[in-house]
Amino acid sequence: MDRHAIELAAARLRDDGRRFIRRTPLWPLPGAALGVDCREVWLKLEHLQVSGSFKARGMYNRLLAHPIPASGVIVASGGNAGIATAAAARALGVKCEVFVPTVSSAAKQRKLRELGADVVVTGAAYADALEACLARQRETGALLTHAYDQPEVVAGAGTLALEMEEQGGRTPEAVLVSVGGGGLIAGIAAWFEQRSRVIALEPELAPTLYRARQAGAPVDVAVSGIAADSLGARRIGAIAWDVAARHVADAVLLPEEAIRAAQLALWKEFKLAVEPAAALGLAALQTRAYVPRQGETVALIVCGANLDPGTLS
Repeated sequence: MDRHAIELAAARLRDDGRRFIRRTPLWPLPGAALGVDCREVWLKLEHLQVSGSFKARGMYNRLLAHPIPASGVIVASGGNAGIATAAAARALGVKCEVFVPTVSSAAKQRKLRELGADVVVTGAAYADALEACLARQRETGALLTHAYDQPEVVAGAGTLALEMEEQGGRTPEAVLVSVGGGGLIAGIAAWFEQRSRVIALEPELAPTLYRARQAGAPVDVAVSGIAADSLGARRIGAIAWDVAARHVADAVLLPEEAIRAAQLALWKEFKLAVEPAAALGLAALQTRAYVPRQGETVALIVCGANLDPGTLS
């Protein structure tokens, strides 16, 4: 994965996906507005993307890059990748089948059905849903869309970083990115290379990249907790592992209570209704798990908003 692949994805989404993919806002705030001693904090509001998360970029790029058979497209997902695939499939007028684990929230399952997807709920975790999805794909021949570990999916996610740099007019010194299977951080880190410090953020109960870095290779980990329906991959993706080894500066773990507090703060103080996975950046700043250097600009990727609003009360 490299910058050229991301530029190709950006061109494809601009030319063929302009009626689907949104250019989401970049909201620069003084660090003091978030209680942080730094020059500026950028909030990249990707929760306003079509389908409610950054996933739409990669899924639509994947579908545009390949012929789609009569059997349509198929994906396994904790929720967001499935919603993005279903939305892209509906926009292109093709069938979509989505396999989700039981940990997938009722709000996400409801949204999938609203988009016209055939939803199969199976297994306790994403890995179980993926196994069932792959077996079904071999039967039907549908185009497989992987939640995070395909080149087109990662390159599509990387267009977020390209767009953010264009909007900000410069490169932020640090970018804080939530990690599940790693498609988002792979795309962002591949774009910035080492022009920015890219920091991986994970819940303590889903330490996929963190444990891989400790072991020196991808390993299976137990996953659970508040963000498991978004960041619930048991093993870091191969593409993400390769990119992270070259371009990710550090991996940081965050406790459940800090993630929840940051999610509520984004709602109460900024009226941003986002899911827990989107709050890890603020949690890292609030807990000082990441301490900005004086004078630097820190970018937070507000990555998704597929939640039950009632959980914010």
